[in-house]
Amino acid sequence: MAKILSGRECAATMREEIRVQVEELKNKHNLTPGLAVVLVGDDPASVSYVKGKEKACEKAGIMSREYKFDADYKEDALLKLIDELNHDNKIHGILVQLPLPKHFNEEKVLFAIDPEKDVDGFHPVNLGKMMIGEPRFLPATPHGIQQLLIRNDIEIAGKHVVIVGRSNIVGKPLAMILVQKKPGANATVSMCHTGTKNMPDMTRQADILVVAAGRPHTVKASMVKDGVVVVDVGVNRIEDKTKKKGFRLIGDVEFDEVSAKASAITPVPGGVGPMTITMLLHNTLQAAKNHAGIP
Repeated sequence: MAKILSGRECAATMREEIRVQVEELKNKHNLTPGLAVVLVGDDPASVSYVKGKEKACEKAGIMSREYKFDADYKEDALLKLIDELNHDNKIHGILVQLPLPKHFNEEKVLFAIDPEKDVDGFHPVNLGKMMIGEPRFLPATPHGIQQLLIRNDIEIAGKHVVIVGRSNIVGKPLAMILVQKKPGANATVSMCHTGTKNMPDMTRQADILVVAAGRPHTVKASMVKDGVVVVDVGVNRIEDKTKKKGFRLIGDVEFDEVSAKASAITPVPGGVGPMTITMLLHNTLQAAKNHAGIP
């Protein structure tokens, strides 16, 4: 059986490291990292994710300030709030939970965040810095994937990484991170998407396969080679009447059959998900240090 790459275990270790650094920042510099989280609407996944961020911040000693609004909240009001948070010295990181309701221009909202406080790493200034290998903040999910591989002693340098999915949140930034000539990277990276012909021919070449397609069971055992390392980013809700909630979560990979061929694989849930929030805490800590001029 494949080694299970537990995001929960890796995240727990990293969150304790972050907690210690936050405590040190408070004691030595009288500085408490502050994160503002903005939620518009009541999307169940977003609400659950925001609650997870709240708890994680509290345990790490990070001050979390929440702003929750109904779905009919106005874009102008949100932009005004972001401007106020940009000038608030107690807030070092600003996160606007996506997706926003349809009447918002998400690009306009994200671009309004001060790049120094863009702990999601989505501002074009931060994406540009990542592109040239001099990042201020790395996007949380791709950075979490990288850390999960590194901390499980999985060699990335020289390997062929195939990414299924080209989103601005996972696929594209992950490709840019892993192709850099740096420790924990230096891979050959290929990207598959809906326009890729004969995708199985590509995925079978992967030493490390990252699947972020957003569709359940996109990758089956016939699409991977023996010994592949598989990172499943997908989180899909399917009906399951045997569960108390009436559903269960599955990934984009046929876990049972693929794990029989893989050397290592992430579970869903409990794989990439916990790492995303962890890297958000990491970025908020880094933003506070940057603000205070602390190395």
